[in-house]
Parts: sequence; C-alpha cells; structure tokens
Amino acid sequence: MKRIRRKFSASFKAQVAIEALKERSSLSELSKRFKVHAVQISKWKQEFLQNASAAFGSEESHQDVEQEKQQLYAKIGQLEMERDWLKKNLNQLGLIK
Repeated sequence: MKRIRRKFSASFKAQVAIEALKERSSLSELSKRFKVHAVQISKWKQEFLQNASAAFGSEESHQDVEQEKQQLYAKIGQLEMERDWLKKNLNQLGLIK
C-alpha cells in the first residue's frame, strides 16, 4: 500500500527542535513521543540552529523595508506632480483635451 506523506507545520518543527536542544530526552524518546524519525529530528535541530540568527535580525530588515517604502512614496508623489504639470501645460497649448 502507498503511504500518505505527512506534512508538518513550522511551529511543530520548531517545538520538536527546541525539545531536542534541551537534551532532556534522547532522540529515540523524542521520536516515539512526536512520532517522527530520529534522523528527521536531527535535521530539524540543525536547520533551527542555522536559522536562529534570523530571529534577531528582523528589526534591521524591517527598518530597511520602511525606508525603501518611504522613498518609493516620495518618488510616486514627484511623478504625479510632473504628470499634472505636463497635463496643465499641454492643455494650455491645446495638444490635449
């Protein structure tokens, strides 16, 4: 019979990885408790440790996004003013109705 592949949520993976990091239980005990293979738990733990710095670096990237957003809004405002000026002047010349 064909087995259905299980999909785990990110929060479940994080929970299992944190439990593995605590080292209160062995990998075999954790695999029985969470019904996940021990190798998979080790991979999740390793991935969790590799991406741990992202949890503390999000503030900088958030500030960069906000700054870029403000620059884009300023550019949009400038372009709208230029468009309105062109419309007005071309309308006065009779080129646009």
